[in-house]
Amino acid sequence: MISLFFCIFQHMTAYTFRKEEKLCSQKIIGEIFLSGTSFLCYPLKVVWKEEVLPTLFPAQVVFSVPKRLFKKAHDRNLLKRQLREIYRYRKQELYQLLDLNDRKIAVMIVYIAKEKLEFSQIEDAMTKVISKFKKELKLSSPIL
Repeated sequence: MISLFFCIFQHMTAYTFRKEEKLCSQKIIGEIFLSGTSFLCYPLKVVWKEEVLPTLFPAQVVFSVPKRLFKKAHDRNLLKRQLREIYRYRKQELYQLLDLNDRKIAVMIVYIAKEKLEFSQIEDAMTKVISKFKKELKLSSPIL
């Protein structure tokens, strides 16, 4: 029944990034760093862990841009805004795979480049991140 609700809900809000999709729990973020799996798709570092999440969405995501790389808040905010925007358009493939396998993940995406890159370069990296997620989730999915 939840899957049916999610499918209907997904079509209604296909390209949104709702509050429920944002990872805010400091406890879960700490667990991600302690025992999560990470990979790199320059300029993005992704750390993730399969979790029991208190939401209908199959993934919760947090974006980070280090203060030591970008001193000015408006630069960090611009990059985080771009990351959220790209994720918002690319997340559907990931959600479909997670919903199909009835799994939920918590994800942290960190921007690690020392300079601001073009939107298209960040978009290419996010596309690689989603495809790498798909590969890793297919490899680690239980055989039914």
